[in-house]
Formats: sequence, structure tokens, C-alpha cells
Amino acid sequence: MDSVFQEIYNKYHQDIFQFLVYMVKNRDVAEDLTQDVYIRVLKSYHNFEGKSSEKTWLFSIARNVAIDYFRKQKSLKNRIMETFEWKHNQVSDIGPLPEEIVVKNEHIRLLYYCLDLCTKDQKTVIIFRYINNFSISETAEILGWSESKVKTTQHRALIILRKLMNEKGHEGGMQQYG
Repeated sequence: MDSVFQEIYNKYHQDIFQFLVYMVKNRDVAEDLTQDVYIRVLKSYHNFEGKSSEKTWLFSIARNVAIDYFRKQKSLKNRIMETFEWKHNQVSDIGPLPEEIVVKNEHIRLLYYCLDLCTKDQKTVIIFRYINNFSISETAEILGWSESKVKTTQHRALIILRKLMNEKGHEGGMQQYG
């Protein structure tokens, strides 16, 4: 198992990490989530039946880890919002946002901003297809969708991204995104 795990790690670690950075927009969180992915791999590798490639199986796990992270964040945010006394306290943060640290190039920053305006499904498909270079069939397998749904989601996401980038890129420059 150690050699198999090492092989999986060497082949896919950078891609998994990159996918998670794009999903959570924070390198430190992505590192933690990447470790969570490998913990799940170690715990469940004996259940891997080979019905899909290791790559698609691994990215399915990474996607589920990201979904779990977002659920926890939403739950935590809701608890904080419910218990914080907004009338008596002011909250301000002058530090840079995580996405400002991760994304430096203005064009990439604009793309990243516009990608966040897409639905989660559209964002996920774009990341899998264009950043992780998955095929339509691999993306469909990871998401548990038909290839037709991946193609449709990708097509709609690209239309929205082009429109948003044209609109936002022409609205007083890109400084407002970072």
C-alpha cells in the first residue's frame, strides 16, 4: 500500500492541490484539505474497485472534501451571525483577502472574480476542464453526471464568463477586484 499511495501522491498531488486552491481560494486551507483527501484515500483505498480511473476517483474525493469544507464554513458563519451582537460591535478587517494573496495578475484576478459569479456547478466544470485539463468524460465521471450535462454546463459557463469579463473589464478598470 505504501508504494501505491506514494505513486498516487506523486502523480496527482499538484493537481489535487491546485483544484482545491481554486475552489477555496486559500493556499493554507487547500493544503489542509489536500491532506484530508489523502487521509480518505488511505482509509478507503481497499474499497476502490477500479470502475473508474484512479484519477477520477481521487478527484471525486477531493470534490467531496471541498463540499464538506463549504458546508462547515456555512454552518460556522451561521452560528457566528446568530450569536454576534451587531448593534454594539463594529467589525473591520484591513488585511488582504485570501484571494488577493493567491491571485496577483489582474487578468487572472478578473477571471477568478467572474468565475465566482458563476454557479458552483459551472465553476467546478470550468476548473476541472480548463485548469485540471480533464476530458468531458472524466469530468462527468467525477461529478456523477452525463457527458451531455457537462457539455451544457461548460457551454453556459463559458458564455457567462465571456460576458462578465467583458462587462467587468470595461467598468472603470480592474482595480476594484484586488
